[in-house]
Amino acid sequence: MVNKEIDIFDNFFYKKTVLVTGHTGFKGSWLVIWLKELGANVIGVSLEPFSNKDNYVLSQIGNDIVDLRVNINDSQSINDVFKQYKPEIVFHLAAQPLVRLSYKQPVETFQTNVIGTINIMEGIRSVNSVKAGIMITTDKCYDNKEQIWGYRENEPIGGYDPYSASKGAAEVAIASWRRSFHLPIASVRAGNVIGGGDWALDRIIPDCIKAFEANQAVILRNPSAIRPWQLVLEPLSGYMLLAKRIYENPGKYSEAWNFGPNIESVSTVKEVVDLLINSYGNGRVEYSEEQNQLHEANLLMLDIAKAKFILGWQPRLNISQCIEYVADWYKRYKTESVYDLCVEQICKFVQM
Repeated sequence: MVNKEIDIFDNFFYKKTVLVTGHTGFKGSWLVIWLKELGANVIGVSLEPFSNKDNYVLSQIGNDIVDLRVNINDSQSINDVFKQYKPEIVFHLAAQPLVRLSYKQPVETFQTNVIGTINIMEGIRSVNSVKAGIMITTDKCYDNKEQIWGYRENEPIGGYDPYSASKGAAEVAIASWRRSFHLPIASVRAGNVIGGGDWALDRIIPDCIKAFEANQAVILRNPSAIRPWQLVLEPLSGYMLLAKRIYENPGKYSEAWNFGPNIESVSTVKEVVDLLINSYGNGRVEYSEEQNQLHEANLLMLDIAKAKFILGWQPRLNISQCIEYVADWYKRYKTESVYDLCVEQICKFVQM
């Protein structure tokens, strides 16, 4: 059955076989919940979840899909998955997603984010079933010169830290495979995605919630850094819309796309933390005196004009509304059905 309250894609995903890599992760779990509510047959490919408090674990979404533990670096196993399940649509989210961890594990970061992505594209090439592939990278794939205007999809790819550089390299590979092998795939670049159920290390929202729950101060490393913050449902709605468009017209839509917030929601770390403390109802801040900090960008924004004018996609929330969703999830997850909470937030989001 299709949940009509959240179907903004005209019944498109109903009974389609959809492969989601990284489905145990933060963004992946939200995507799978949305797809299941739309009646899709979901195949999840991922490593184990990060913690027993992750959205994937608490929502128990793994019970309602084909839930596979496969490493995307294992090319043979990936090919076997494609040949067995013959997906029609692919969302590739599996990655090493953390900037600071990439300094500790640079080789592993490149292996997963570049070769792992190539393995997924080779999986797509190995079957005739795939009609649309959405390859998720990041806004950090751009050669960031900390300019005061947003990056457009045709601007140079780069990356200072190993994580950003690996995603830039993945973008080059995606473009190569798309052109060389005529694959119906697109790369998508989102901003700083936040929302309920994220417990990853060195991310500001999880750091805040862990501090709030322990009655400790939040330690801010870079309070003046400016980021394009957005609720997880914003880019997911763009990815899903783009998958539909590619399925219907691959020649027109198989290219790179930005899905970020409107310019007025681009905010500093401190502003976001202050909003979260206000919405959550408690919390306090201290500032890090750590010396020789690892490099992190101070300013990064996306130009989303292409998605607006060609896809008809629009951000639905401003930064204050976004933070209200985030705080609401973390205030309620211990005492309510997390799956129902997620569906409730999706319903509220699509009706904005």
